[in-house]
Amino acid sequence: MLLNVAVRSERGQTSSRVVDRCFRGVETTLPTAPATLRTRASVPYEDERMSSAFTSRTLDITTGSTETVADLTADCAAFLRDAADGRDGLLNVFVPHATAGIAVLETGAGSDEDLLAALHDLLPADDRWRHRHGSPGHGRDHVLPALVPPHATLPVIAGRMALGTWQSVCLVDTNGDNLDRKVRLSFLG
Repeated sequence: MLLNVAVRSERGQTSSRVVDRCFRGVETTLPTAPATLRTRASVPYEDERMSSAFTSRTLDITTGSTETVADLTADCAAFLRDAADGRDGLLNVFVPHATAGIAVLETGAGSDEDLLAALHDLLPADDRWRHRHGSPGHGRDHVLPALVPPHATLPVIAGRMALGTWQSVCLVDTNGDNLDRKVRLSFLG
């Protein structure tokens, strides 16, 4: 079933989108009318604007051998300066690791240390964990993403993250066995 949907942005701009509610049971927003679209096996719909509507980049982050909260806010802002080019949209931050997460929190005033302390209290690095490879207590690192998810999606307004005054985007890594991390930044707008 195709639906024509009017969308109003926070800046008051209105656009019309066609929504396909029948493609594999997933609602997909189509950028133009269906008659002008091409299909591919890996991407349900594509048009000439798709490449500028979605942009993705991978960051290589060295977290070291100690628990850390690494502030990614400046990296996200730099990515959006290139990718968003002043547009509204969504920024997705994703860490493709089983032992790390993404958090939005205040940093520099002790909250990052408080988060690590709380995680240490909730997930002690001892021998209680059934997952036992790696350093002692490593099983806790595999439980971390249940509490600090491996992703965050943030609104982007006029090319900038719509964060609160004290909010930062951070990589949370309690796994000292993995010194290097990848973080994927994706902009859709």
